[in-house]
Amino acid sequence: MEQNLTIEQLERYESAFDADLAKKVAMRAVTANGIVKAATNPEVMRKDRHQFSVMLEQGKITNQKQSGRCWMFAALNTMRFAVMQKLNLESFELSQNYTLFYDKLEKANYFLENILETLEEPTDGRLISHLLKDPLGDGGQWDMLCNLIEKYGVVPKEAMPETAPSSATRELCTYMTRKLREFACVLRKAHAEGKAADELRTRKEGMMETVYHMLCIALGKPPKSFPFEIRNKKKEFIREENITGKEFFEKYVGWNMADYVSLINAPTADKPYHRTYTVKMLGNVKESRPVKYLNLPAEDLKNAAIAQLKAGEPVWFGCDVGQCSIRDGGIMDLDAVCAGELFGTEFGMDKAERLDYGESLMTHAMVFQGVNLDEAGKPTRWRVENSWGKEAGAEGYYVMSDEWFTEYTYQVVVHKKYLTAEQLSELEQAPILLEPWDPMGSLA
Repeated sequence: MEQNLTIEQLERYESAFDADLAKKVAMRAVTANGIVKAATNPEVMRKDRHQFSVMLEQGKITNQKQSGRCWMFAALNTMRFAVMQKLNLESFELSQNYTLFYDKLEKANYFLENILETLEEPTDGRLISHLLKDPLGDGGQWDMLCNLIEKYGVVPKEAMPETAPSSATRELCTYMTRKLREFACVLRKAHAEGKAADELRTRKEGMMETVYHMLCIALGKPPKSFPFEIRNKKKEFIREENITGKEFFEKYVGWNMADYVSLINAPTADKPYHRTYTVKMLGNVKESRPVKYLNLPAEDLKNAAIAQLKAGEPVWFGCDVGQCSIRDGGIMDLDAVCAGELFGTEFGMDKAERLDYGESLMTHAMVFQGVNLDEAGKPTRWRVENSWGKEAGAEGYYVMSDEWFTEYTYQVVVHKKYLTAEQLSELEQAPILLEPWDPMGSLA
């Protein structure tokens, strides 16, 4: 039997509130200062020091500005580290606009291909609704970046610098999304009218030309080749003429992208550990490899990340950055924001429950550039390179407590040589297909 709120109940609630001095003090603090500021715990600043027993030195902090390209910035920051080491550079930056151009282009093609593959699905069904929700947003996954790199390579930032739309992508995404939804409507209506598959394909070709032109107008034309000129720490001048993006990546980064694998920690009942997973209809480059994860306990993710950091290589990772974090000073700690104490309640769900009930998922990608290990070799805190400019955190860096890692870090990417023999064997399993709306399909 349903139960409605009554005036008598509200009066009881008010009386209980007025009798609690702590709640009245909290109300005054929050209404004047806001929740996070009123609940911030200054003690974590002393506990979570920006000192680490293993620490890598990176170039100048990057800034994604008003764009959702964290996954792209984080990946390119790991790659620029390799370029800086190879060429002995003080600092260096790869073009995020170049990869943005091709990501938007490939996502548009991926979306239209998915529309053509689902023409018999009802427009108001969950699958089509999901596809139409965000056809080519800024977010992405590590494997999606790998697909772009293998096809188009990378270029220095000077070869394709930022534009106003690349640094603030909302307008571009708005108009491109409007166009792609229109294209989906056109294709589905043509199919319903009995048009042949060849005709739909011809129409799609024209649609992709429109997409390409829109991207050139907003982001500029990506270079087919470019001159590379730079001076290293020894003041030696380095010059290379007419190098392509793929040639630049092969020569100056030199990674085999297939060697880097995604480990996730998703402790939900539907995803047993030591199994691999992929997500239906999640990707960008249609012909390239799908997203693939190996689900492991959090301690296994930590051990692999520590091994790679000790070897002198940074680590890409994905997390839920908005949870228990302080922007000023750059703190990610379970005790950073004492909201439970402020409201006189507890926030009690564990990691699996938060995933199952939509309270948490991966929202942001950054780079581990260090870790502090105690005398027993166990991690206590992690050094995090962000891409929000040097004004955020401590000169652009954050410190993450190890307990925060356990609760809110969902993915790390490491070279497979840092996996155990058992994990390497597990990685070879055929992946279990997850639905497109699964939490592990979230994009950083």
